[in-house]
Amino acid sequence: MKNQLLLVGLLFVNFLSFGQNSVEIVIPTFKDKYSESVKKLEAGETNINYQDFRYSFIESEQFIIASGKSKEMDSLKKEMYTQMRNSNSQEIINLTKQILSIDYTDMMAHKILRQTYKNIGDTVNASKYKTIQFGLLNSIVKNGDGQTCATAWPVVQVTEEYFILQMLDAKLQEQSIDRKDGLCDRMDVKVEGKKKTYYFETTKVFEGYKKLGL
Repeated sequence: MKNQLLLVGLLFVNFLSFGQNSVEIVIPTFKDKYSESVKKLEAGETNINYQDFRYSFIESEQFIIASGKSKEMDSLKKEMYTQMRNSNSQEIINLTKQILSIDYTDMMAHKILRQTYKNIGDTVNASKYKTIQFGLLNSIVKNGDGQTCATAWPVVQVTEEYFILQMLDAKLQEQSIDRKDGLCDRMDVKVEGKKKTYYFETTKVFEGYKKLGL
């Protein structure tokens, strides 16, 4: 009985220390649609238009800030994968939240965050970030079939293309620009050893480049 009480006490202490060390997602303070949407999503209001939300990111001042933190993002992601190999749940959560503080539309960060919450038994947060992850994903893949440039999946960042290819377990062979039926990235890939081609509509990507003066 004493040992059981001791075990419960240790688990309670670990739970408290886990919460105390947790990083919170920083909500942008700009008075724009992106900032307001991040605030809603973090509050658990996940019933939003995710395509509009993704588009609002490149229209926000936060997009310019995020572009200036590309090296920091790369470093955070590299460390995130290191901590995943070490099964360090607390550090994974902290790192993914730092990534989302820079770019809340990052689907990979949402995926890893919700998986980590699931692993530690936090079903509420696991459900929230799963809803957001798939809301973002479906706002792309349910707006076209990706089979032609005319029916391409609409993206706002190149990272979205690579996330979707990873979800499809597709190995990139060649990337090119198709201008015949719009402005698309043509991705020639292999899936289970078979050649396939997917198209991503990139008008918003180039709008983002223009905003950054690229």
